[in-house]
Amino acid sequence: MLDPGKISEIRESFIYETEPWGAREQRNFLNQVIEYSTLLEPFELLEEIHRIETKCGRKLLRAKYAPRPIDIDILFYNDRILTTERLKIPHPLIHMRKFVLVPMLDLAPEFRHPVLGKTIAQLLTLCEDNMKVVRLS
Repeated sequence: MLDPGKISEIRESFIYETEPWGAREQRNFLNQVIEYSTLLEPFELLEEIHRIETKCGRKLLRAKYAPRPIDIDILFYNDRILTTERLKIPHPLIHMRKFVLVPMLDLAPEFRHPVLGKTIAQLLTLCEDNMKVVRLS
C-alpha cells in the first residue's frame, strides 16, 4: 500500500482495541502507532496519507468523529513544530488521548513532546482520559 520510494516502515506498536473517542455511539476502534522514515515534507506526506485513506474507502468529507474505515494521523515529525489550518504537527490532542499515548509508549516512552516538553510516559501519567485501551497483539 505504501510506496517504498516515499515511505518505509521502521517500527510498529502493538494493536489496541479502544473505545470511540468523541462520538461514543459506534463500535470500538483498533489503534496502532507506526513509525516511518520518509523524505517527504509534511504536506507531501499528508497528501500521500489522503491517497492511502481514499484507496481504503475513506470519504474525506465526513462528520467529525464519524465511523470510518481508516484514519491516519501524523502525530509527530521528529521534533518539528508546524501550525497551519491544514496541518498541525505535533497533533494537538496527543496528550489528551490514551488511545494514542498507550501505543506510543510501546515505541518511544522517552520521546519528548516538542511543544509540551514532556515524555510520552509522562504525558500518559498526566492524561485524564479514562477510556479503555486493551492490547490485542
